[in-house]
Amino acid sequence: MMMKRQAGAGAGVGRYRGESTASLSNSSIAFSNSGSSGVCMMSTAWRDEQQPSFINFISCFLSANSFRLNIVPIAPDFIFNCGGLSIAFIFVTNWDSNLTASVFTRVQKLKEQFAHLYVVVNLPTEEQNDSFVRSYFKSDMEFGRPTFMPVLDTEMGFEKILKIALARGIAKRQDAISKLKADRERSVQTMDAYLRVVTSIPGIDSHDANALNQAVGSIEAIAKASKEYILEYTDLSAEKAETITRFFRDQSYYLGPKIS
Repeated sequence: MMMKRQAGAGAGVGRYRGESTASLSNSSIAFSNSGSSGVCMMSTAWRDEQQPSFINFISCFLSANSFRLNIVPIAPDFIFNCGGLSIAFIFVTNWDSNLTASVFTRVQKLKEQFAHLYVVVNLPTEEQNDSFVRSYFKSDMEFGRPTFMPVLDTEMGFEKILKIALARGIAKRQDAISKLKADRERSVQTMDAYLRVVTSIPGIDSHDANALNQAVGSIEAIAKASKEYILEYTDLSAEKAETITRFFRDQSYYLGPKIS
């Protein structure tokens, strides 16, 4: 929780920004096919408390990373819709040691409303950092729920916010793609099993099996279909339609010896 400070803080911030910008650029590539990384909703009340130059920085930074900005009256300071996932942020840009209780009360309320909530706190001085750490442990916050991220300046804080939103969005999209691939694999396996069963009927080949699948449906549906129905909705011959109905309904047929 304690922020580590080093000599030459300005250089440290510069390194962070360089790394962050590169990471954001790489992350944005993952969304380039859709032409947009997502939507950022900014709280109207939060915007009104910030310097115009900082709002301009945010607007430009979002645009550079293919995010659309909407300024709306919302409870968190930011909500990102990214990759089908909503991520909420509280961004405390000016830590006031006299108003700590209101910050943590707000966090407690919002963490019950948003499954994915992060709190970014700007702590440019040692005194503010110490005040934050003391207040955090006094507030009885559950560690890691939500995640608090101290930063050294507001621009660094917003870069951090956007990096998290992109990373969570990419993870969500990759998870969705993995599920689609798994569904396709299951579908292929199911179709393979279907073809093996239907083509085990004497005289029925894979073309016939596919025709039955498209026109009649499942094996259960084929077993219930009449000869007339099969003839009407498929290109199977009368002989094959007769074979199918006998196979599923005539015990003496499907248990009897077959001549290849």
